[in-house]
Parts: sequence; C-alpha cells; structure tokens
Amino acid sequence: MSPAGQPWADLSTPKKRNDLAMTVNRRIVLSSDHAAIPLRRAIADHIAARGWEVVDIGPTTPESTPYPKHGEAAARRVASGDCELGIVLCGTGQGIMMAANKVDGIRCGVCADTFSARMIRLHNDANMLALGARVLGEGLALEIVEAFLTTGFEGGRHAARVEMIAAIEAERHPKPRPEA
Repeated sequence: MSPAGQPWADLSTPKKRNDLAMTVNRRIVLSSDHAAIPLRRAIADHIAARGWEVVDIGPTTPESTPYPKHGEAAARRVASGDCELGIVLCGTGQGIMMAANKVDGIRCGVCADTFSARMIRLHNDANMLALGARVLGEGLALEIVEAFLTTGFEGGRHAARVEMIAAIEAERHPKPRPEA
C-alpha cells in the first residue's frame, strides 16, 4: 500500500524504485506527431523537474508527420533498454499506441484518466503510455503522466498474465527447428 492507502507503489524517488527491484534507468523517451508537440514539451518539462532524464526524439516542427514512425522509434528505445519507459502522443493516442505495440516487448496503453494510467502499470506492467493531445488538456495529461510514473507493477497473479502476452508475441516469431 502507498502512504495514501492505495495498492500501487510510490516510485517518486530512486530509493523507493530500487526497493521494488526495478531498473535504476531513469531515462524516459518522448515522441509524438505534429498534433502533440506543445503537450509533449509540457510533459518533458514536468518529467525533467522530477529527476528523469528526458530523451525527446521529436518532431520539432509543426509540419504534418506520420505517427507510426514516431511510435516505433520511441518503442525501440524502450525495447532496447536505452530508456526505461516511454510516452507517445498523437491526436487521440490510439494510432501511435498501435504502432508502438508492434515492437516486441512493448506494452503500451492509451489513457485518458489517472485510474487507467495506474492500472496499466499495476496490472499490465506497461512500459509505455500513449496520450491524445486532442483529447486531454495539459493539466489532466500531467496528472495521468504522474500516475503512470509513480505506479509500479504489482506482480503476483498479474505476472502470469503478462507472461501470456509475451507468449503471444513469441508465437509471431517461431524459432527454427533444428534439422535432424
């Protein structure tokens, strides 16, 4: 239980994060399409103020740009271990989330409320968050980000379910059989 009596972990300080045997990599990747640049920058400032190293991979100009390439690029940073977590944004959060989830090892969820942000971490061990810049105001978006970042994976019965997700992913890439 958190100090507020909630069943999620308080990960706001490195010591508490280490107590949960999580990685100490406090790097987080952010990316978006053109529709979400201002919100992405506000989120980057918010996260940096909390001690995270922000890896903002753009874009930086308002010209139309396809969200799939930005979702994939951020997801690859998380999947490689270069960044512990990722936050991606587009108009609704849906498309960029779909692109990110195509990268092996990524569990990204779209959230429009703090409860969902806590639950994707607590029960699904999500390593990426997707937000819709045309859906959320900045204040709520920052609250959602805070809920995502300060919640840890509960494990227990949920670990088996996350393993089932990984098994589905592994079926997409069957290992070659040794020839006899």
